[in-house]
Amino acid sequence: MNRIRLGVNIDHVATLRNARGTPYPDPLRAAEMAKAAGADGITAHLREDRRHIADADIDALAAWNGLPLNMEMAATEEMLDIALRVKPHAVCLVPEKREEVTTEGGLDAAGLHNHLAPAVRKLAGAGIRVSLFIDAIDAQVDAAKSLAAPVIELCTGAYCEAFLARDERAIAEHLAHARDSAARAVRLGLEVHAGHGLTYDNVKPIAAISGIRELNIGHFLVGEAVFEGLHASVRRMRALMDEARAAA
Repeated sequence: MNRIRLGVNIDHVATLRNARGTPYPDPLRAAEMAKAAGADGITAHLREDRRHIADADIDALAAWNGLPLNMEMAATEEMLDIALRVKPHAVCLVPEKREEVTTEGGLDAAGLHNHLAPAVRKLAGAGIRVSLFIDAIDAQVDAAKSLAAPVIELCTGAYCEAFLARDERAIAEHLAHARDSAARAVRLGLEVHAGHGLTYDNVKPIAAISGIRELNIGHFLVGEAVFEGLHASVRRMRALMDEARAAA
């Protein structure tokens, strides 16, 4: 079986902590539990406004070395300086607006080519694997290749919204775009990841796409942890992904 990796995003463990200004729940403890439950990596988004993950969290996760750290961030000088200091295993460049509740879509890698190129070059030069969080659009995949980013992460947000709306036509269209973009990226020599909004109910069709090597999932798993525990939620997601890949 072509096993698909699971990266667990622990941002919203920090959201719970920050709601009261206490030292708990600790994102590092969440990372340790995710590893014990079968996660292959940890994702954390250091935002400009530090609404959840803080600089100290990134430092602790990078020093831990229990699992590879995928640091999500905007391509700003401040974030570049932090990433180059901390040297996480990977950096995923994402769009970021201060007022957004969550990331609203993929990065315009094609339109921002000249802005992104120096960031990709600096990160890669420091031995950091660079990923671009993009929509499943040919021009964006091609731009990632042009920028020499070795990895893309396909935004599954629109697919998940269609799934919630039970819009079968839109679901099929988004899945087709994801399959086509994954195949195109693989032909170009890129590694393909995916994520955003994935749940127990909608993960299998995405996990079944053979070109996708990794899914990054966070908000849903932390939410389910309130009811069944983080270990249980990660294990269940891991099992669903494996079942989908085996069936495919």
